[in-house]
Amino acid sequence: MQCSWKAVLLLALASIAIQYTAIRTFTAKSFHTCPGLAEAGLAERLCEEGPTFTYNLSRKTHVLILATTRSGSSFVGQLFNQHLDVFYLFEPLYHVQNTLIPRFTQGKSPADRRVMLGASRDLLRSLYDCDLHFLENYIKPPPVNHTTDRIFRRGASRVLCSRPVCDPPGSADPVLEEGDCVRKCGLLNLTVAAEACRERSHVAIKTVRVPEVNDLRALVEDPRLNLKVIQLVRDPRGILASRSETFRDTYRLWRLWYGTGRKPYNLDVTQLTTVCEDFSNSVSTGLMRPPWLKGKYMLVRYEDLARNPMKKTEEIYGFLGIPLDGHVARWIQNNTQGDPTLGKHKYGTVRNSAATAEKWRFRLSYDIVAFAQNACQRVLAQLGYKVATSEEELKNPSISLVEERDFRPFL
Repeated sequence: MQCSWKAVLLLALASIAIQYTAIRTFTAKSFHTCPGLAEAGLAERLCEEGPTFTYNLSRKTHVLILATTRSGSSFVGQLFNQHLDVFYLFEPLYHVQNTLIPRFTQGKSPADRRVMLGASRDLLRSLYDCDLHFLENYIKPPPVNHTTDRIFRRGASRVLCSRPVCDPPGSADPVLEEGDCVRKCGLLNLTVAAEACRERSHVAIKTVRVPEVNDLRALVEDPRLNLKVIQLVRDPRGILASRSETFRDTYRLWRLWYGTGRKPYNLDVTQLTTVCEDFSNSVSTGLMRPPWLKGKYMLVRYEDLARNPMKKTEEIYGFLGIPLDGHVARWIQNNTQGDPTLGKHKYGTVRNSAATAEKWRFRLSYDIVAFAQNACQRVLAQLGYKVATSEEELKNPSISLVEERDFRPFL
């Protein structure tokens, strides 16, 4: 009887071992999926070769900076770009957008949006796995022998502008500035860049091309990734002022309103309301703290970062569980108390950060501000941005329009 009991126990243990081995083999096995490419009609190019992913056995941290245009995202991206153990990419989803939008015949239809998001998620998965070859599906003209000069804002990535990815003749600088990088580095070898990615412990990507955190749920829940989302928000009034100054032609009717005091009848108000709706929907999800975002989501107001850049950066790195290195601290010191006239590029990061956060108050008329406050009242309340009740209050810098709020990470 005793032998029979032992035999049953041994059989049970053997069965468990077989099941465990099968599960490990399935989860650790490289595999690929290309629904975004297939829907977009691009599957014939590299889908059969990839993207290939492996189970995240190393627990490499994957960071996504979720933002919108002119919200301070270039600045936040640099907080990761300056870290020596982080592989950082600036707006790789630009290539998805640039490739797919001309193929869409229905404008911004729900079907087009699904295709765009599906392709974006596929690309993000591959990039977090350091499979840069998959990016070739969206580069025009297609790279030759995995080399290209068409990577969007290559110079904004420190790794792509330093050895061994870039080794310009006669240059003693270990890292080139953005303009010099594009001019001196020559073609980017995506194979060498992928190896540089694999040598680093973490991968960070910035994007302004994903509307809401809900759109990232499939990635957040993917066991092959260790994805953590930093959602960057900014006062929509400040975003409007910054866009009107930076994208002067696109926002010319807002500037006409400011100049004449009369609201144009054909003003495209969606340039404002889309930002507010996306912020509100995304922030509502984050603040509800659904289980799938536990340990994966942190909301950061640009204004808090601008007022206390070192303190807020330490909080961000603490949430991510990544040690903050001295290069990041020195970069913050050099780039938050400087003269913004030294960095005239529209995506530049040299500035007096506290002053920049409040500058919009003197670049919009009260009529425009009142209109924005009415259109965006829900998200202003959600994020703790105060309403200016008069021209005098708007222009008085001693009156803060930012409530003291402590948006703690969802741990």
